Amino acid sequence: MAAKQPGVTVRAPAKVNLCLGVGPVQGDGYHPLATVFHAVDLTDTVTVRPSKRWECTVTGPYADRVPTGGSNLAMRVAQRLADECFEAGPVSMTIDKSIPVAGGMAGGSADAAAAIIAIDQLFDLQLTKLDHQELATDIGADVPFILAGGTALGTGRGDQLAPVLTTGRYEWVFALQDDGLSTPAVYAEFDRLNKGRKVPLPQAPEEMIAALRSGDPRELAGALSNDLQEAAISLMPKLQKTIDTGLAEGALGAIVSGSGPTVAFLCADRAAALDLMVGLTASGVADDVVSAGGPHPGARVVSNIRTV
Repeated sequence: MAAKQPGVTVRAPAKVNLCLGVGPVQGDGYHPLATVFHAVDLTDTVTVRPSKRWECTVTGPYADRVPTGGSNLAMRVAQRLADECFEAGPVSMTIDKSIPVAGGMAGGSADAAAAIIAIDQLFDLQLTKLDHQELATDIGADVPFILAGGTALGTGRGDQLAPVLTTGRYEWVFALQDDGLSTPAVYAEFDRLNKGRKVPLPQAPEEMIAALRSGDPRELAGALSNDLQEAAISLMPKLQKTIDTGLAEGALGAIVSGSGPTVAFLCADRAAALDLMVGLTASGVADDVVSAGGPHPGARVVSNIRTV
C-alpha cells in the first residue's frame, strides 16, 4: 500500500454578526465597530501539502468565484509565512468552499484562518497563539475571530476580541444570493445615507450580551441589529423582500449578515429551521438556502499526516 502524502487539513467556520454597530468614518478611512460575532457550523476546509511550486485549487459550490493567485487570502498567508520562516516553503493548497463568497459571512477570512493553522502544523513552525493573532489581524479584520470561534464581542475594527458567555445552541437559516456585495461599497453607501447625520460611536451591546447569556432564542431575536443593513438593502433592494418573507414564514428574527447580501434567520429549533428552508425555497426570494447552528469552534485541524 502506498504511503499517504504528507498534508494538513483544517476546517474553519463562517460567522454571522448578531449585532453590528458602526461609528463615523475616521481619518484613516475606517469605521469603529462594536459587534458580536457568532461562529456557525457552515465551514470551509483547507488542505496544504509541501510542493515545489505554489498551487491553489478550489472546489465546492463557489469554486468559480474564488481567486487562486495572490489576492486569495489563504495563499497570501502561506506566501507570507514562507517569506518570514525559513522552515516554510511553497505549498499545494486545496480549498473546499462551502461558505458564500462576498456574502458577509467571512468566507475569505475563514480560509485565511485555516491556512495559518495548516501552514504552522505542516512545517512545524511552532508559532504561538499571539503569533497567530498578529498575523490574522494583518490579513483581515474578521480573521482573528475565525481563529477563536464561539461568540465574541469585537471592537476597534472588529479585531479586538472578548469572549461572550453563550448558553444553548441557536439554529439559523441563511438565504443566499448569487450576486455578492462589496464590503467597501456597502460602507460607502452607509456614509452616503448618513451624510449630514451625527453618527454616534458604537457601544457594547448590553441587550445582546444578556440575551446570549439567557439562552432564549426569542430574546436573542429581539436583540438582532445591523447598522449596515439599510445600506445593504439600498444597494440590493430585494433583500427587504427576503427578510419579510422569512419572517412571514415563521422566523423569530432576521438580519443581514455583516455587509450582506446573505440574510440570517434565527429559528426556534431545528424543526422550525427545516420548515423555513422549505418556505424560502418555494418563495424564490433567495438563490440558495442553507442551515447551520452555533456557536461553533474556530479553525481546527481535522487531519495531519506528517510523514511519508
